[in-house]
Amino acid sequence: MAKKSPRIFFRKRLKELRDYMEEMGKYTLEAYKDSIDVLFNYDEEKIATIMDINEKVDRMNYLLEQKTMSIIASEQPVARDLRFIEASIKVGSHFKRMTGLASNIAEVSKQIKDEKIPETPKKDIEHMADLVGSMVSKSITSFLNQDVETVRELHHDDDEVDDLFDTTLRDITESMFDEKDAIYYMVYLLFVARFLERIADRSESIGNRTVFMITCEQPI
Repeated sequence: MAKKSPRIFFRKRLKELRDYMEEMGKYTLEAYKDSIDVLFNYDEEKIATIMDINEKVDRMNYLLEQKTMSIIASEQPVARDLRFIEASIKVGSHFKRMTGLASNIAEVSKQIKDEKIPETPKKDIEHMADLVGSMVSKSITSFLNQDVETVRELHHDDDEVDDLFDTTLRDITESMFDEKDAIYYMVYLLFVARFLERIADRSESIGNRTVFMITCEQPI
């Protein structure tokens, strides 16, 4: 049997790395979507799934570092291949943190499951969550497909999330003044808004890392 050339073997390892990153991205997006679902539709089984995914992505991130270091040590990649491998390490850490934030949102759902959330703050959170969910999806796609155009959309989306965050804080604060009995559980909505903003920031950071990987330039 003919022996594979070193170049073919190297390409195979890069493809395996990309597939691994795609799997991590899928788990991250699943955890996020489920966390938003249980926020207002409490489901203990789905919460358990989110926690399992969080642990899985944490383990995958640990193994990712080993995989990438092995490729660098044995193949000595250069230029764009090396930047992809380095970017994978950074993006993997973002995936890990995003699933961690998704599990935080799931934990909040336990605290507000029996409460009636005022309509305006609820709509604010839902709007913000929809936009952030789109950002998570775009960030994964931009990295896997090395798509700079999608990254530009992420910058615009993150600005919109920041504006929504300010609006949400204002509306939640007003609801606290209007309904004193709601202060206890409305504080948890403030946490959710902050978690969503941080997930959006992570998504944008993945986009920035993608730009650097492709162009070797920091995005403006």
